[in-house]
Amino acid sequence: MGGVFPDRRPQRPDRGGPRPGQGHVQEQKQRGTVMLDHLITGATVVDGTGAPAFTADVGIRDGRIAVVAEPGTVREEARTREDATGLVLAPGFVDPHTHYDAQLFWDPYATPSMNHGVTTVAGGNCGFTLAPLHPDRPEDADYTRRMMSKVEGMALAALEDGVDWSWSSFAEYLDALDGRIAVNAGFMVGHCALRRYVMGADAVGGRPTPEQLDRMVALLKEAMEAGAWGLSTTQSSTHSDGDGAPVPSRHATPAELVALATAVGEHEGTQLEAILAGCLDQFSDAEIDLFVEMTAAAGRPLNWNVLTIDAAVPERVPRQLTASERARKSGGRIVALTMPILTPMNMSLGTFCALNLIPGWGEVLALPVPERIAKLRDPEVRAAMLLRADSREAGVFRRLAHFGRYVIGDTYSRENQGLTGRVVKDIAAERGQDPFQCLVEICANDDLRTVLWPMPSDNDPDSWALRRETWDHEDVLLGGSDAGAHLDRMCGAPYTTRFLGDCLRGRKLVPLERAVKMLSDDPARLFGLRERGRVEEGFHADLVLFDPERIDAGPATLVHDLPGDSPRLDSRAIGIVSVRVNGVETVRDDEVTGAIPGKVLRSGRDTRTVATR
Repeated sequence: MGGVFPDRRPQRPDRGGPRPGQGHVQEQKQRGTVMLDHLITGATVVDGTGAPAFTADVGIRDGRIAVVAEPGTVREEARTREDATGLVLAPGFVDPHTHYDAQLFWDPYATPSMNHGVTTVAGGNCGFTLAPLHPDRPEDADYTRRMMSKVEGMALAALEDGVDWSWSSFAEYLDALDGRIAVNAGFMVGHCALRRYVMGADAVGGRPTPEQLDRMVALLKEAMEAGAWGLSTTQSSTHSDGDGAPVPSRHATPAELVALATAVGEHEGTQLEAILAGCLDQFSDAEIDLFVEMTAAAGRPLNWNVLTIDAAVPERVPRQLTASERARKSGGRIVALTMPILTPMNMSLGTFCALNLIPGWGEVLALPVPERIAKLRDPEVRAAMLLRADSREAGVFRRLAHFGRYVIGDTYSRENQGLTGRVVKDIAAERGQDPFQCLVEICANDDLRTVLWPMPSDNDPDSWALRRETWDHEDVLLGGSDAGAHLDRMCGAPYTTRFLGDCLRGRKLVPLERAVKMLSDDPARLFGLRERGRVEEGFHADLVLFDPERIDAGPATLVHDLPGDSPRLDSRAIGIVSVRVNGVETVRDDEVTGAIPGKVLRSGRDTRTVATR
């Protein structure tokens, strides 16, 4: 199997002295036959249920929460203990949408998610997984690597050097991770992998024969019997493989999708996850019909990513949630994931990014750099590109065309010295240019390597009020970080700490108790996680201890710590004192401890069925 490289985690700068209220972890001598492994005293417990916080001592034994009691009333001896006065103890956070499928092989700590309090991740989303792989076609692994690199923004060198791709079945893939990860992780089966395994190269552009569809269903069942959480698929127009063709699952008919969804309903503790073109803006009637038919056929929840909330487009949220309302009437359930923060994503005219997904832009931005610069400098070409970017077909990508609101990031030429950190509209005004022309000239000076940071257009009070209102909907769940993907473009993993900091010291849209529930118990209940998501006696000891006065996330910074020295964006966790997974400390003061107590969570054994009817 691929090697585990704990030293790939960059060293964090010294944070200084101890946190306020943080007691030193003290060793205790064993005095009896029954002891607690660890005792946390005087913590402000926010238990994940939404109930008011309370002060308690919490004892851990054999990976579970053994006791939650009034301060000073725990009589058992403990091997270690710490004073948590002034600190908040919460359940470990559950990230419902990640792409850590590959990264866990070279980074068992799922950084930076675990640093930010995440103890359980759901992977295998959007139809993309590393298994199953056909044992007689080694080229399938190469196809998968190039597809993941293109569609999920993973460095190809990291995929090639950090994973050895020795498995064939989904069971073998899960076994390869078991016992060597620091977080708990569960995985969906990707529709693209099922199609490629059964149909080979015909998975792109082809339709399965009845026998091939039966084989896909059988493969899916085999994977779920091994512990897969269910099926993920994509029909999104933004998902293309390494050759630029639509990924395999995009060629599936509704009948194929419903057949696979029906199989999901035959196994315990399973789910559906799906992406459609309308997820980016507004669903069509046909897309709502498909979603409803899939969840009703399975009798299982279906979650999708991501509900973009913007007061400038007030009709979007009601339209998107129409799918959820129709599903409940049809015996299903559709859950929209939405982020509680604005996640910055950088852009570039030189490498593949979200700008390539604007209709009509991909053809220009795929040209060799000299030709691309020439095209971009052509006023007629720019005008045509702007027209397409402002069209209805551009969906949520319309917001990317406000080039005056871009901030210049890293630059690489003498001509661009002093521009880093400046806003394009200000530079354009000085030069007498329109913003897009100005941006093109800046990027051309750097041979298109300039890093661009678009300022969000939905950071207004009305949009935040709409978010707060939308979070009340029974079929809206926080999530959609894409952690593990788009590594050098965005860093969504810190949404947990940034949201908590905002709730405590920023906009204060929801109280702390509800915020913790939204990050822990709510996703745990959606996935049917057994005894996870709460600080409760008998539950697994997935715990986060944090300083409420400091909890936050640092700015995203570029580091080169992937296999092949490939880059990614990272973010410090501020105010996280300790993270425990299954009772074992994995993070202390934003430093990983090196322990790997995480479990591969398998459907049925570790998840119960969340029925929709």
